[in-house]
Amino acid sequence: MEVLNNFSQIVFDTPVDQIIKQIRDLISSGQLKPGDRLPSERQLSERLNVGRTHLRDAIRKLEFYGILKTVPQSGTYVAGLGIPALQGLITDMLALQGNDFKSLVETRVILEMNTARLAAEHRTAKDLKEMEQALHQHRLKVQKNQDAVDEDFLFHLKIADSSKNSVLKSLMLIIAPDIMQYFKKHDVCGAGRSDVAVDQHEQLLQHIVEKNPDKAVASLLAHLDGISEYVKHLKEDVYLSDRGFLSNRP
Repeated sequence: MEVLNNFSQIVFDTPVDQIIKQIRDLISSGQLKPGDRLPSERQLSERLNVGRTHLRDAIRKLEFYGILKTVPQSGTYVAGLGIPALQGLITDMLALQGNDFKSLVETRVILEMNTARLAAEHRTAKDLKEMEQALHQHRLKVQKNQDAVDEDFLFHLKIADSSKNSVLKSLMLIIAPDIMQYFKKHDVCGAGRSDVAVDQHEQLLQHIVEKNPDKAVASLLAHLDGISEYVKHLKEDVYLSDRGFLSNRP
């Protein structure tokens, strides 16, 4: 029954997914623009007929990908990030086919080599604090044996922030969500991999603290080596079976 492998499990949208899609569509259509403030949490919760927990989770995820930004004592706003990054996140800019996933991972490695090097050269005290906080959140999730893929990516995104290169960060925001979704689905970071990742993040951060670009790049490559090896052994039919999953962004 090899044909059975060509079928994919049907996944129903959760309330969080539906909230994200509505906000995404409003941004995509221009009804919500960068800088616009969203209605209050109470108003949105009542209008959408969902609990505040679902709403907060959706906003948190959209903040994670840089689409929304919450300002204390002010409200939640559509982020004013670069248009290329925003468009890449809210539309299916990358229609993955065949070996495109492998190409995405290879591209990620190239991008992160450069962000690690530049971060080691340009990071500020504020950047270090934010990277340390991201690493702390990642470590906490791993210690609790919880899914930590988002926290893992956030640490890498903070490194991209520290590079002071908005183009590199934008490219990271465009390609990384599909990779993260694939890793979650296939538990690529399971079986002890998360513990190793935290240790490797600590080493990478230390080289950035020391402003040592060469060691930062070497540490980054060692960290991503397992992922690079993983995609080398993927078969074509695996890519094709996941095509529908990969082309859908949150």
